[in-house]
Amino acid sequence: MSKPKHTSVGRRGFLKGAAAGAAVSAATLVTPQLTEAQQGGGRGGRGGAAQPEGAVIAREDGTARPAPVSRIVENPGSDYMCDVIKALGIEYVSFNPGSSFEGLHESLINYTRNNPEIVTCTHEENAVAMAHGYAKADGKPMLALLHGTIGVQHAAMAIYNAYGDRVPIIMIAGTGDTAVPAHTAVDLGAMVRDFVKWDHQPDTLAGVGQALIRAYKLAMTPPMAPVLITVQAELQMGAMPANRPQVPKFTMPSMPSADLASVRQIAKDMVNANNPRIAAGRVRTQEGMDLLVRLADLLQCPVGGGGDRMTFPNRHPMAGNGVGGAADVTLSLEAGGGGGGGRGGPGGGGKTIVISTAELLATSNFNINGNGMNGDVYIAADPEATLPALIEEVQKLLTPDKKRLFEDRGKKHAEANHAARAAAVEAASVGWNASPVSLARIAGELWPLIKNEDWSYVSPQGFVGGWPSRMWDMKKTYHYLGGQGAGGMGYGAPASVGAALANKKHGRLSVNIQTDGDMNYSPGILWTAAHHRIPLLSIMHNNRGYHQEVMFIARAASIRNRGQENSHIGTRLIDPNIDYAMMAKAYGMYSEGPITDPKDLAPALKRGVERVKKGEPVMIDVVTQPRG
Repeated sequence: MSKPKHTSVGRRGFLKGAAAGAAVSAATLVTPQLTEAQQGGGRGGRGGAAQPEGAVIAREDGTARPAPVSRIVENPGSDYMCDVIKALGIEYVSFNPGSSFEGLHESLINYTRNNPEIVTCTHEENAVAMAHGYAKADGKPMLALLHGTIGVQHAAMAIYNAYGDRVPIIMIAGTGDTAVPAHTAVDLGAMVRDFVKWDHQPDTLAGVGQALIRAYKLAMTPPMAPVLITVQAELQMGAMPANRPQVPKFTMPSMPSADLASVRQIAKDMVNANNPRIAAGRVRTQEGMDLLVRLADLLQCPVGGGGDRMTFPNRHPMAGNGVGGAADVTLSLEAGGGGGGGRGGPGGGGKTIVISTAELLATSNFNINGNGMNGDVYIAADPEATLPALIEEVQKLLTPDKKRLFEDRGKKHAEANHAARAAAVEAASVGWNASPVSLARIAGELWPLIKNEDWSYVSPQGFVGGWPSRMWDMKKTYHYLGGQGAGGMGYGAPASVGAALANKKHGRLSVNIQTDGDMNYSPGILWTAAHHRIPLLSIMHNNRGYHQEVMFIARAASIRNRGQENSHIGTRLIDPNIDYAMMAKAYGMYSEGPITDPKDLAPALKRGVERVKKGEPVMIDVVTQPRG
């Protein structure tokens, strides 16, 4: 009996054979109508677009099969794109899968071996909102991939929020999905051009690399904002040229600082002022916050917020607006911005000095950042980059007499700060034992469980009465990450998951008090958190309604003298009530609730914290008072 002959088949030969086999197998599955449409006949006739049937319908209704394989590409362009992405230090890429970037998707999982790590999302808005929260927690951007026209449109609200919040996100939109013509466009970026910092559609592989480098620099240079690169599917799927493009050199520019003459004049104004103030909207890093603390300590001058971010420790003696009436000199550092803040100066007739990058990001349609700060002096520069020189100049001007004067002033401001904190604690006692549960009690019961941890409050607090800031000791930039930016709902849940992803690698405990209206925009993000094992404690603020709108409708009815009995129509989430604990379980997440008795709250929170510390996402559903 003769032995069978062994034939050595190389990788290329094997792939060609497999491709041929796949082509034959796939060909037997193609319907006559599909074949006719592919050949240009069909019912459309005379070279026009074919009537939507066959492949187009299959692609739309989810029954499409991949086209027959007719070529082998061993060095696709998307591999090069991944090399550039890795050179930028990007660690995560979020997306809802789409055929317009299938080449890049395949390279990410097989060429780079899921490095950067793919985060699977159920909606493009979730993918971008996750990147929004991640950037605020980590200080650098994620990559989000968008599928053609539909992906960009789904993501638009999340992009708008990030633009208003001045947050860097790198986005790649795939285009050229010829199977469904409606998914591509001549100018894909046009849909969001008014609320991205920069967009570009390169037409060569080397151009994609250069565009990605420039996009990252622009996104990360103040004023920060999202950027979009549109990449043709064929550039991803096609082979690289024989002379493979080089990955462009990547060097971040220095941040723009105020000139020394201006810094010296600002120092003189602040040191010579009788009642100076600092309005701080945002800082880029913890180092920036530490510098701001140093300046406030030197001047013994109060620091108030000028935006919805954590910029100054809330229990520092100089936190808040202080005492003594209107300021005679106000130093505004990147105040205003996201959410429509920054309209006009502080008033009172004093001198206002503005250091901000806001004027470097002009909008042509959506004026989401308001009219900007009014100032007697306006310097277009990065405040954080300017603070070291300003501190040095202030130190030069301090005399023993000035120091004694500043110490007396500081004591008065510190007493006002302490009184404000005491008033907040007293206010928290109102309705403490009530059912539904008060928001103050949620914050109060949670604080002892997290205060000795390295924690991060990752969701907005505008709809929860600001109780975390009123009751917790916040002194790190990540202790509170701020709100939506442009006020769009559907941000809180996915942004919290994105921030928790960033906090995970730092070992931080992430906390989200999640509003119910916002949750219903993007419930699929719960699956993403469970699938990727992103530790996050979400406490549902389940007031069973869009309560802000309840109040507005009630006010309108009062103005019109029509009574309140119908104010629930169109504003309440009742009949049936939504069980968020059950919702979370359906997505694979540990959950408890709904909790209605306040005595059950603390034990549930304790169990939740313990599970999150072990690496799980957790949902605690609490039926709450309407507002704090």
